[in-house]
Amino acid sequence: SGPCHLPLFPGEMGPIPDVLFCFLLSLEDNEHSLVSKIELLPSYSAEVFEEIPIEKPVVEQDPWDLSNFRDSGIKWSERDTKGKIIAVFRGFGKVILLLGFLYFFVCSLDILSSAFQLVGGKMAGEIFSDGSLLSNPLGGLMIGVLVTVLVQSSSTSTSVIVSLVSSSLLTVKAAIPIIMGANIGTSVTNTMVALLQAGDRNEFRRAFAGATVHDFFNWLSVLVLLPLEAITNYLYHLTNVIVKSFNIKSGDDAPELLKVITDPLTKLIIQLDKKVINEIATGNEAAKNKSLIKIWCETFKNVTLSNVTVPSPANCTSSSLCWTDGNMTWTLLNATYAENIAKCKHAFVDVSLSDLSIGLILLALSLMVLCTCLILIVKVLNSGLKGQVAAVIKKTINTDFPFPFAWLAGYLAILVGAGITFLVQSSSVFTSAITPLVGIGVISLERAYPLTLGSNIGTTTTAILAALASPGNTLQSSLQIALCHFFFNISGVLLWYPIPFTRLPIRLARGLGNITANYRWFAIFYLIFCFLLTPLAVFGLSLAGWPVLVGVGAPILLVLLVVLVMRVLQARCPQVLPKKLQTWDFLPLWMHSLQPWDGLVSLLTGSCCQLRRCHCSRCWEQDEDQEKLKKIPMKVLE
Repeated sequence: SGPCHLPLFPGEMGPIPDVLFCFLLSLEDNEHSLVSKIELLPSYSAEVFEEIPIEKPVVEQDPWDLSNFRDSGIKWSERDTKGKIIAVFRGFGKVILLLGFLYFFVCSLDILSSAFQLVGGKMAGEIFSDGSLLSNPLGGLMIGVLVTVLVQSSSTSTSVIVSLVSSSLLTVKAAIPIIMGANIGTSVTNTMVALLQAGDRNEFRRAFAGATVHDFFNWLSVLVLLPLEAITNYLYHLTNVIVKSFNIKSGDDAPELLKVITDPLTKLIIQLDKKVINEIATGNEAAKNKSLIKIWCETFKNVTLSNVTVPSPANCTSSSLCWTDGNMTWTLLNATYAENIAKCKHAFVDVSLSDLSIGLILLALSLMVLCTCLILIVKVLNSGLKGQVAAVIKKTINTDFPFPFAWLAGYLAILVGAGITFLVQSSSVFTSAITPLVGIGVISLERAYPLTLGSNIGTTTTAILAALASPGNTLQSSLQIALCHFFFNISGVLLWYPIPFTRLPIRLARGLGNITANYRWFAIFYLIFCFLLTPLAVFGLSLAGWPVLVGVGAPILLVLLVVLVMRVLQARCPQVLPKKLQTWDFLPLWMHSLQPWDGLVSLLTGSCCQLRRCHCSRCWEQDEDQEKLKKIPMKVLE
């Protein structure tokens, strides 16, 4: 009836809420009834109550917020002189480790590209050699995607396209869709890199969104600009005017800064003769039997006059250098003889294995090194980015300029991305390097987007430099297709960046990041579907002809359009729809939710969920909680 206060049991328990004892005393008036109703276990009763979960107001943290990187160590002001010296040396050591891991990470990307070229380079050359496949815009687009995925390098595929145009085997108009496809295919590398951060849910959410924002930008740009180009040919006419207005002379390839640093290591592992792919693409049948592996690194070419036979005196070089001997007509012509001087010094120069076997070996080794380096880079960054250091870096990268110049920060990021990609001559390296930084929270998704757009523009310099090295008679066509690549990316930036409302790739990537954080298997499905199954399906339908392509594609596009319109109406103004259509519940669960598919994938892969319809990681956490609760030694009231 009134307040009751019970003394604690000395040495047996910690503080227990008084209300619990008041409740127990109210059960019986007899003072001995307490013992009969509850039995305390003195040896571990304190731990029992410590492990009882107490409900507290949960403040959910936004998984898209950048990490705080709290410094759990000793503050700088609290360190003595020795501690400060140790901290400085430790910081320098982490920087050196980070640079070392980053160096091997970039080298492994280079070896990965070489491995893919060994596995699929000749196939890519044969695909390019068939002119009938390239005449269809949709077929050319999908060929660009597939070839770039095969060789893992947009630089290689665009250089081959420039070679085809300069050889007059491909027109500029037919090459434009292939260039668009190469732009899509180059984004597969950093999407694969994002898969390596699947261990942490929120890191994977951010990393996969940071990688796929590149995919969505390229797909959306093609969705708008390919029909526009097919109708108006605006890229062709624009670049034609630019090329004709300038008197551009043939030049040489600019030096690649990144190659100077990585070549000393990568050339000890493998060296490729990339001209073989160009020769196959231009129709050289003899090149199909050549190996892509470079054997001779030092050769000498000698030009001498030689006696050769010609069909008739009309084919002689001059009347004074022409003579007839019986039925044979002879003349003097310059003949070039190549003499091999020194072999290359890489690991596979004398290995008697096929290109496919060596490519598979390098593929496995490069992926292993790539995964290891990425994991170590993330660990070093997580241990080094703490306290004030992280605050300064995050503030520098993600902060906008003061009002009214806040909009300039994004355009500056575009210039930075274009400049760095121009120096390293590889958009894959740049975007793959910033993907883990987005994952751990150093770079926000909103800042990674303009950096990626800049990288897309910077990578076009490769094709421009390749075009400038073309012969004078084909320089104009080669440079025109390279400029088409440049203005395609500029048009995409103008479509999807200047107005904040049009930055649709960010919203789509954020939504996909949320999905893959809950259903991690969906990331692999997305990768296979977007970069392999869809291009193969569209390419196959395009080979069957326009009637088949339109007959199959039009209903699919119509269904997708209806779903998109309904999704927007359900989110914005559901009242205009009938009550049944305001949600997707009228459809079977498997048609509007990934939950049944998650159970199927879990069952097929033999994961912890098996027949349960829930996420594996959640089930694992729930099972751990249940096992923990079972271990609590607690007796319940009768």
